[in-house]
Amino acid sequence: MALIKTNLDKLDFSKLYKKQMKNSTFKSKSSSDWDKKAQNFNQNVINSPYIKEFIKRVDISACETLLDVGSGPATISLALAPKLKEVFALDYSTTMLELANQNAKEKEIENLVSIHKSWEDSWEDVPNADIVIASRSMEVKDIKKALEKLNEKANKRVYLTTKVGGSFIDIEILAQIKRDIVPRPDYIYLLNTLHSMRIFAKVDFIKTSSKKFDTQNEDEFIQRLKWSLGKISKKEEKILREYFNTTYKLKQKDDGLTWAFISWEKDL
Repeated sequence: MALIKTNLDKLDFSKLYKKQMKNSTFKSKSSSDWDKKAQNFNQNVINSPYIKEFIKRVDISACETLLDVGSGPATISLALAPKLKEVFALDYSTTMLELANQNAKEKEIENLVSIHKSWEDSWEDVPNADIVIASRSMEVKDIKKALEKLNEKANKRVYLTTKVGGSFIDIEILAQIKRDIVPRPDYIYLLNTLHSMRIFAKVDFIKTSSKKFDTQNEDEFIQRLKWSLGKISKKEEKILREYFNTTYKLKQKDDGLTWAFISWEKDL
């Protein structure tokens, strides 16, 4: 039951989300950016503990179809495909979808259908599915429209994840170059937007170690930081290279990441 006689409706979390996204240090990536990153991404997620944690939380009982939005190489949907009649992998990166089809072929899975679309495209011809998932793909410009799309395409259940906190970069790294950042919106914006839509979702959390900067190669370390931060000055790069060689690569413990696992069932 929704809260009544409160001032909560005076807060428009979808508008607050848009403002935070606009002001964030971390800018959205284009489809061509993800095309370039696709091969490495495909390798990194194969044995990811995160993927296993996501899958074990998905209830596929009495379901035949699944739509995987922002599927990447379709790691999650292919893991569930043998138990379903048909799975749809939707992504705006053509290279990611090529890898998804390649992965399906290698696993001898024949019920994967790839769909080349973005969040901003019309989804009129995107099929409905019993289950809709969006794993780590919710960094969109308009969160309310994105959530409405997911909800409209789901026949029974929706599962998604979004980051707790708005930055992937460790505070210690940022401290080396004295960078102040404006984070992206964290999961609470999304959860409260759902509440305003009268969707009362469940929330769980997936805690994993961060492998984003896990490398013994300083050039790769710098490139990964540039992916997140954008431009890095020569002075900053020199400081970060020294930090990498004297401190970061010697760290024994991985940095932790927490993902909010948000789910709801459609009213039947």
